[in-house]
Amino acid sequence: METDLNDYTIIKEGEAEVLMHKKNQVFFNKAQVNNRDMSIAVLRAFISKRKQEHEAMLSKRARSSGKVLEKDVSGTSKEENPTENGEDNGKTNGEHDVTTQDGPKEAAKTAYESARRELKPPRVLEALSASGLRALRYAREVEGIGQVVALDNNPASVEACQRNIKFNGLMSTSKVESHLTDARVHMLSHPKDFDVVDLDPYGAPSIFLDSAVQSVADGGLLMCTATDMAVLCGANGEVCYSKYGSYPLKGKYCHEMALRILLASIESHANRYKRYIVPVLSVQMDFYVRVFVRVYTSASAMKNTPLKLSYVYQCIGCDSFHLQSVGRSLPKNNSVRYLPGVGPIVPQDCTHCGKKYNMGGPIWSAPIHDQEWVTSILSSVKSMKDRYPAYDRICAVLTTISEELPDVPLFLSLHSLSATLKCTSPSAALFRSAVINAKYRVSGSHVNPLGIKTDAPMEIIWDIMRCWVKNHPIKPQSPEHPGSVILSKEPSHQADFSRHVGSLSKAQAKKVARFLPNPEKHWGPKIRAGRTITSKHVSLLGHEAVNGHLNGNHKEAGAEEEEEPQEDIIEGEPDLKRQKTTEDIASTS
Repeated sequence: METDLNDYTIIKEGEAEVLMHKKNQVFFNKAQVNNRDMSIAVLRAFISKRKQEHEAMLSKRARSSGKVLEKDVSGTSKEENPTENGEDNGKTNGEHDVTTQDGPKEAAKTAYESARRELKPPRVLEALSASGLRALRYAREVEGIGQVVALDNNPASVEACQRNIKFNGLMSTSKVESHLTDARVHMLSHPKDFDVVDLDPYGAPSIFLDSAVQSVADGGLLMCTATDMAVLCGANGEVCYSKYGSYPLKGKYCHEMALRILLASIESHANRYKRYIVPVLSVQMDFYVRVFVRVYTSASAMKNTPLKLSYVYQCIGCDSFHLQSVGRSLPKNNSVRYLPGVGPIVPQDCTHCGKKYNMGGPIWSAPIHDQEWVTSILSSVKSMKDRYPAYDRICAVLTTISEELPDVPLFLSLHSLSATLKCTSPSAALFRSAVINAKYRVSGSHVNPLGIKTDAPMEIIWDIMRCWVKNHPIKPQSPEHPGSVILSKEPSHQADFSRHVGSLSKAQAKKVARFLPNPEKHWGPKIRAGRTITSKHVSLLGHEAVNGHLNGNHKEAGAEEEEEPQEDIIEGEPDLKRQKTTEDIASTS
C-alpha cells in the first residue's frame, strides 16, 4: 500500500500515530481524547479485575476439588484399595495413583494449573473504528490485551485504518485487524465472542445495542457512547422514546438523566436474552455521555430489573422531583415475589407550589458507578500520569465521581432553587451544612458544578430555603408565582446554617481542580466525514475555519476559470454569501 506522506497529516495521541488525509474522508475529533483516555483507564482496570476474579475462582475450585478428593481417599477401606492388598493394578513400581498419599494436593494443583492457562488475553471489538486510532491505542498502551478487531462499513475508513495499522509497526499489525463489514452483522455472528465491545458511533448508539449485548462474553465489558445529547436531554422527547424507550425531561439534571436513559436502554436489550448489566462507571463529559457496564447471563438475576428502573415526576413550577419505582419485591418463604410498583407517589398538584407534574422515564435509578472500580481507576491513572494525554481532565472527572453519593439518582441545582424563590443564592458550603445539620447526606455531581445530590426530601430542602429567605428578605412577588406559594408556608424544620466540617469534599478542601475549562475554542462535536463545510457549521468549527475553507475552495475554482470578484471575508463573521462546494472538506481535526 503506497502512501504519499505529503497528502497526510501525522497525528500523535498517546503511543499511537495516525495519518489523516488533508481532505475530510475519515472522521477524527481531537476532543475525543478525553473519551479515549478514560476508556484506556477503564480497560486497564477491567483486565486487572478479570485476572483477580479468575484467580479467586480457581482458588475456590481448587479448595473444593481438594476436599472432594480428600473425602474419597479417607473413605476408602483397605479391602477396597487394591494397592494395599498387594495388587499393583497394572502399575509398575515407579508409578502411583494420584488419589493416594499426596494425591489430593497433586490433583488439585494439576487442575489449578490447567485452568490457570485457560484465561486468555481479552479480545476487544471496536465496532466503529474510522481511522483506527482508538484500536491502535488499545493495542499499544494496554498491557495484557489480546486481539483488537476494528470494524467499519465505510471503505475509506477501512483503508485508512489498515494504512494506520501498517504505519504503527509490527506490534500493531500483529494485534489489530481491520474489516469492512456491518458491525451489527459481525456482532450477531459472534455471540459472546468478545470480552470487550466498544461502541462509539457518530450520534445515537441505539441501533447497535441489541447486537452488542449478545456479542459480549459473560462478565465482559461493554463501553458505549451517545452524542445525541439534544435528543437525550429532552429537546425531542418523542425521538428519544423511539430510540431508547424512555421519555426525557428538561430538568437541570437532564445530562445525568441522559446517562440513566442510556443505561435503562442497554438493560432492556440485555434482558431479552436473559442477560443483565452492572454499571462500573458512567460519565458525562464535553458533548456526550459514556457508560461502562459489565454484562452477565442469569434468568433469576434478570428479574430484579424492574427494581432498578423508575419513572420521574418533575414539577413544572418548581424544582421538585420524585421517583416512582417500576417494580417492588417481597420475601416469600425462601424465595422472592416480584410485584408492580405502588403509586402514584405524588398527587395531581405539587404539594409545594400547586403546579402540575410532567412524567418521564423509565430511567435507571440504581447506582451508575461502582465506587471500588472508581477508586481503583483513579489510583491507576495517578500512577501513570505521563501515559494519559488528557490526564488533568479525566483525573478531575474521576475525583468528582469518587465523591458522589452512589445511591441518590439525579440532583438539585442550587441556583435553580434560588431562581424559583427569586432570592440570592446561599453558598454551596452553607447549603450543604444546613442539609448535613438536618441529619441528611449531601454531595456534589460530576455532571454540574452547581449540582447537589442529597437524600433529604423536598420538604426539608424547601424548609432550608424558607429559613434562608427569612434572613435574606426578597421583594414581594405575585401570589400565584410558585415561589410565593412556597414562601407562604411556615417551615416545619428550622435550618441550621452553621458551618459543618463535611460541607466541603476532600477534593474541595485540598483545592483539587474538579471542573476544568475546555483547552481550546470550539472543543466539541465535528461534522461527519465527507460532508461539505458551509456557513452553518460556524458553531462547530469557528468563523476562521469556515471562512478559510470557503475562501480556499473559491481560490481553487478561480484558478480554472475566471469568475467575478467576490467580497472580502469579514474577519470574525460567517461568510453567508459563499456558495456550497461539492469538493471534499478539509481536515477538521
